[in-house]
Amino acid sequence: MSEIKENILATLAYFDLFNYPLTRTEVYLFLKKKYSHEFFDDSLRCLVGDGAIHKFDDFYCLQNNPSLAFRRKEGNKKAAELIKIAKKVGNILIRFPYVRGIAISGSLSKNFADEYSDIDLFIITAKNRLWIARTIMHCFKKLTFLVNKEHYFCMNYYVDEQQLEICEKNIYTAIEVGTLIPLQGDIMFERFFSANSWTRDFLPNKCMRVATAKPVKATILKKLTGWLPANPLNNVIDNILMKITASRWIYSTKLKKVNSKGAVMAMAVDKHYSKPDPQNFQTKLLARYARKVAEVLQEHESRLAH
Repeated sequence: MSEIKENILATLAYFDLFNYPLTRTEVYLFLKKKYSHEFFDDSLRCLVGDGAIHKFDDFYCLQNNPSLAFRRKEGNKKAAELIKIAKKVGNILIRFPYVRGIAISGSLSKNFADEYSDIDLFIITAKNRLWIARTIMHCFKKLTFLVNKEHYFCMNYYVDEQQLEICEKNIYTAIEVGTLIPLQGDIMFERFFSANSWTRDFLPNKCMRVATAKPVKATILKKLTGWLPANPLNNVIDNILMKITASRWIYSTKLKKVNSKGAVMAMAVDKHYSKPDPQNFQTKLLARYARKVAEVLQEHESRLAH
């Protein structure tokens, strides 16, 4: 089997884990190598002709299941509605102290949502002020429970501007970074994507969407807190809040408390980042992906042999 066909199958295998078919353009964007469009189109047609992949309307997938195309269309419609709301949420949250950038992450950043979807957000904060910013924002989130809007404010992943580079470098994190939809903080996200240029090793055809982000306005609150980063007391407060939050999450994980999706809640904590880690989701997903790719390639080889 040619390399390009293996890469096409591997790309579809990744999104097959989420039952998400891709358009022709998306398959190309998520390939791990660059190819001419003519060569790519010929290989895609051959794989469809061989029965290795299936096409329903404008979508390609490994499963011979036309309902996946319908599910995706409905998910895209719902996502369009949620993204409009997410933009309004971004306009609110960017006003908070020490917040430098906000982006849509998770399934919504892949243009998919259903009736159970949240608005997952990726937050960039000022240097050494992540835990002050996070604490203030999560106190605000407590108020959203009163009006049943908490699922619009799922601020899951935080980094500060001192450590913009994502430590884990694999296909999962590359896709998560590459599909972010920046809402606020155009300059900050230029820096973020520059710091994570390693994603091109996994997604050489994927361009980052900096243009979707608005510039951060100098509000009164931003100006009032502008002089505070140099205050030594704030360093102490930030460290205390980090330790308190970490201890609470360790306790919750020991009690095996679960999130809305039934996974045991856990969080990775550091001075410069805060990120969810339910049951080592990333490690398990990469293992599932490796098994899936091996199965798909073996099935295709067997099909050709017969």
